[in-house]
Amino acid sequence: MRKKILLLFVFCLILKSSISYSLVEIDITRGNLDPLPISVSPFFADETSKEKIKKNLNIDNLGQEISKVIENNLRKTGLFDTLDNESFLQQPDIAHLKPRFEDWALIKSQVLITGKVTSKIINEKDYIRIEFKLWDVLGAKMVDGFSLTTVPTNWRRVGHKISDKVYERLTGERGYFDTRIIYVAEEGPKTQRVKKLAIMDQDGFNTKYLTLGNELVLTPRFNPTNQMVTYLSYFRNMPRVYLLNIETGKQEVVGDFPGMTFAPRFSPDGKKIIMSLAKDGNSEIWVRNLETNIQEKLTDHPSIDTSPSYSPDGKYITFNSDRSGYQQIYVMRSDGSKVKRISFGKGIYGTPVWSPRGDLIAFTKLHKGKFFIGVMRTDGSGERLLTENFYQEAPSWSPNGRIIIFYRETKTDDKGQGFSAKLWSIDLTGYNERLVKTETDASDPSWSSLLGN
Repeated sequence: MRKKILLLFVFCLILKSSISYSLVEIDITRGNLDPLPISVSPFFADETSKEKIKKNLNIDNLGQEISKVIENNLRKTGLFDTLDNESFLQQPDIAHLKPRFEDWALIKSQVLITGKVTSKIINEKDYIRIEFKLWDVLGAKMVDGFSLTTVPTNWRRVGHKISDKVYERLTGERGYFDTRIIYVAEEGPKTQRVKKLAIMDQDGFNTKYLTLGNELVLTPRFNPTNQMVTYLSYFRNMPRVYLLNIETGKQEVVGDFPGMTFAPRFSPDGKKIIMSLAKDGNSEIWVRNLETNIQEKLTDHPSIDTSPSYSPDGKYITFNSDRSGYQQIYVMRSDGSKVKRISFGKGIYGTPVWSPRGDLIAFTKLHKGKFFIGVMRTDGSGERLLTENFYQEAPSWSPNGRIIIFYRETKTDDKGQGFSAKLWSIDLTGYNERLVKTETDASDPSWSSLLGN
């Protein structure tokens, strides 16, 4: 297992705005059909810094690459219209010092992002310092900004952190760019798929493979509090639940579970794992305390109970069950009491996942031969179907509860032959559906929390 070392960022705050409201109001619950025009000026560097950075990273213009990361992140939200650099009338270094706001207003930009990259040596080691400023063009003022110092190889994370700051400042919502996605990487024919655990940045870069593909792996899920994941694997044809520390590569076995085991998932505090275990031919919801290894059965019903997911406060659990005759979504208290069915629409419901905001539950629905990804309120009201296709499932939420990632299987030619599995994302409006870049076919995605420092 490859060991990954994340170095801490050294932050230096340039400006902390006292304004608590967002710069512009964007309705991200109904979709933004008129995206906000925004300019990302290429971050500039002096010639000495350029040469040092090129020597370290083999990148001709690091500032421009960081700007591209920011631009791509913001554009993919569907909320922002990132303007073409060729329309810019002011040089990046001058704009960073003091923009001529009338020049940016002339190209219809309402917001401007500028920055500077400097090479530094600290304790005889090479670092880069990135300055970032956010400007309100219509108000003709700077509204936010910071600088940070880090090792050169962390430059993509710098772009994601700046994107998070811009997103939060302009929408009033937390960002989701400085995050990672773990998934099952798949290769080979459908009947003989080789499946590995893979992890990547949320924009598809920095892919790393965490297992070799010797054993079947399923349903990786992030711990909400750290960079630990749990997943299901088959060791000598026996279901086994693992814990894996992404940073250190350390792996440990939670336990072997004879029979069938499904979809292990962490509790909100990361101290428990909830899953579905099949014993004596019956599938029930179980929870296991990772500190004491005490295991408790939460449901006791002759029907199939599976796919449990905690509410973010840990007080409730949603799951699917066929106890009503066909598969529907239920909610119960975290101790297994007061079970209540919440889905009553036509079709078969499954894989419910509680939003990190606590307000919605995402689900998969099968109706009239089509698969849908949808959301409903936690009492089952307000059901909305966001996307439909031949086959799609396994929704997972972004940490701010605004985007859902899932996987979709499709035929690969006009004759209905061939097979492909890819990751897709869609926001709560149902408008901004996008293919998520992966090196191979992919399934079972799980979105991490923000990475922090």
